[in-house]
Amino acid sequence: MDFQDFLQYVPNLIPVELPATNSHIKMAPKERMQELKNLDISAKNPRIAAVMMLFYPKNGKTHLVLIVRNAYNGVHSSQIAFPGGKYEISDFDFKDTALRETNEEIGVLPEKIEVVKHFTPMYIPPSNFLVHPFMGIAREELSFFPDIREVAAIIELPLSVFLNDEIIIEATLSTSYAANALVPAFSIQNHIVWGATAMILSELRDVLKTVLDGNS
Repeated sequence: MDFQDFLQYVPNLIPVELPATNSHIKMAPKERMQELKNLDISAKNPRIAAVMMLFYPKNGKTHLVLIVRNAYNGVHSSQIAFPGGKYEISDFDFKDTALRETNEEIGVLPEKIEVVKHFTPMYIPPSNFLVHPFMGIAREELSFFPDIREVAAIIELPLSVFLNDEIIIEATLSTSYAANALVPAFSIQNHIVWGATAMILSELRDVLKTVLDGNS
């Protein structure tokens, strides 16, 4: 989709009711489905993080940026994610966290990002994080400067590809719940995107389709 066309739809995204679990569960491993329905997050005393779902123009077309995390000794090693990270007490709010971390991880200055909408927080059991996703737009083409300590690669995902049902697959993976489990996932540029990132993407995708399909 042309970026200028996409910008015309952005104001219509703001009042859309978030589908929350109804979207998350589409991309949830089966072992997580019951947990999602009965989860008492407050009892977990989770750590807080925030991520940015950032849309921007590239060659006039709308793109969404994702990152490939570096390999490390942790539960999210080498996974596909959004730019973002842990809330710091110096942050004004969770939106500020998402903006700061996006700058630190991929080099996009906060003043270049217009935050559009706060999406449903996602609890991640293996790391005990409650992640607050924000959708943002940058109105000009971006140059990315990834932090080599945290980011192995940048993925620039065209919106047209993201909205295509053909990227939704099932993959056999080893998860924190089971070895060789069949899980729903997105196939994006030779990467398998699953778990929390896929569940957040699912809600973003459903909200976008509500607006874009309703105006087509």
